[in-house]
Amino acid sequence: MSQLSLHQRIDAFVQLGIALRNIAADQPSTWNNSSTLQHLIQTAVYDNPWFTPENVRFAFQSIGNSLTESNFQQWLQPYTFPDNSSPKTIGVVMAGNIPLVGFHDLLCVLISGHRLLAKTASGDARLTTTLAQLLMEIEPNFSENITFTDSLMKNCNAYIATGSDNSARYFDSYFGKYPHIIRAHRNSVAVLQGNETDEEIVALADDVFRYYGLGCRNVSKLFIPQDFDLTKMLQLWESQKTVNNNLKYFHNYTYQKTIYLVNNEVHLDNGFLLLKKAGGFSAPIAVLYYEPYEKTTDIQQLLAEHRHLLQCVVSHDTAMFDAVAFGKAQQPDLWDYADGVDTMAFLLSLNG
Repeated sequence: MSQLSLHQRIDAFVQLGIALRNIAADQPSTWNNSSTLQHLIQTAVYDNPWFTPENVRFAFQSIGNSLTESNFQQWLQPYTFPDNSSPKTIGVVMAGNIPLVGFHDLLCVLISGHRLLAKTASGDARLTTTLAQLLMEIEPNFSENITFTDSLMKNCNAYIATGSDNSARYFDSYFGKYPHIIRAHRNSVAVLQGNETDEEIVALADDVFRYYGLGCRNVSKLFIPQDFDLTKMLQLWESQKTVNNNLKYFHNYTYQKTIYLVNNEVHLDNGFLLLKKAGGFSAPIAVLYYEPYEKTTDIQQLLAEHRHLLQCVVSHDTAMFDAVAFGKAQQPDLWDYADGVDTMAFLLSLNG
């Protein structure tokens, strides 16, 4: 990577952002791999039944929107980038729960000036590798610094691994003796104050249903005032009923509904989502937990105590940590690091 300056690396990703926005909009492109990615919007669902055309297109658009010159300036301004004449090899184990979920790690490794050795999840492999091919088409000098493997990654200088709680324990035992970032499962929540507009409640639906709720940034739990009208909220979310068109989602919905009915558990049901009063953060697919509260300060304290389990909080209340606007949970900025761990600072610390 020494042949590429930081400016050249950034410019390549800015051009990638333009290409991704064009792909999402079905606009023609001069890049050969753009047509392959446009085809993958329609066919990724055969690799992963959760990766519907709408969600893959959304992922392209969201990533493309983030890769702008001004965003890079804002993101990278706090860091110092030394001349890195001896780049390190960073092993990255990518999750596969939502489309291109490993992209930000790829971005951080290459912008920091290191080499990427990545292992993708099988259901996301074609999307991620083809996007990397488009990046290498835009900037051929990246080709020597991007490698994908299906094998066990050895002899890397550092590792970044993302997975379930169980896989995180495995990653820790295998990669623990090297510099590493290991991420386990997290959830996101929304704190409602009762004065939200109908437009904001409709936008919240995207935080709940986007990617069928499979992402760590998806809202899986609501904290609501005692007198909050859940019935009205469900009515405002009626347009989301198309999630039932996905058989995997619908099977999860009917399974959870059957359990609640058989066990005579109190819940709300609008035909495609089950609302259940519960104390945990991690709800099953097609279920949204809720919990009434009396004082906002109690919720602030509760979330602060469980910060290690949470990815972000959707709320008006800026006093909530990592507060995100309604409808924006699945549109993170470049500086929104998974698990709150500064990936770029970690990678730059390896220089020298």
